[in-house]
Amino acid sequence: MKAIIYCRVSTNKEEQETSLQRQKEELEQLAETYRFQVVKVIEERASGYEIERDGILELLEALKEDKIEAVLIQDETRLGRGNARIALLHCIQKEGAKLYTVCHHGELQLSEADSMVLSILSIVEEYQRKIHNLKIKRGMQKAVERGYRPERNLKNIGEHAGRDRLELPIEEIIRLRRNGLTFAEIAATLRGFGYDVSKATVHRRYQEYERKSQST
Repeated sequence: MKAIIYCRVSTNKEEQETSLQRQKEELEQLAETYRFQVVKVIEERASGYEIERDGILELLEALKEDKIEAVLIQDETRLGRGNARIALLHCIQKEGAKLYTVCHHGELQLSEADSMVLSILSIVEEYQRKIHNLKIKRGMQKAVERGYRPERNLKNIGEHAGRDRLELPIEEIIRLRRNGLTFAEIAATLRGFGYDVSKATVHRRYQEYERKSQST
């Protein structure tokens, strides 16, 4: 089983160096006990209340890209504190990885309260996905009802992905807007046809078009 060791202390003080080294040694022993294949050891000096940490971002990236199955920590507070802890537990859970801790001598046993919160978060995310998909479907239906013909109007979908400035079918944005669709509905419609675009971007492009029209 592929695993990552994550160690954290809160400050750069010299005495914390000993704690960091001890965490690493104890977690290496834990990995050996469970015969994990440790592919990376992350050592970090940062507050557990912060979510924006280089080590944590490296950990989350590895979970997704390297298909890590286990994360080894001294205890759950090393992962984070307060809301940051719950958020990170949720992120790791979503990636299907298991948490192993020294203090539990094995897999992390969540408290009943933490388990309930994580369960609620999963339910909320699922409904958010459903609502998002319904908004796309509704936007597309309204657009088609008002004369939108994607097979005729949207050409070369996806060719412009990755460019600094996203190329969008501005004529369709203008037409759909004048047909009464909101910017959110227009954005949802375009996303349904492969354009990774936000409501704010659609609004901005519409305003740019309006300014150019007024100046000519």
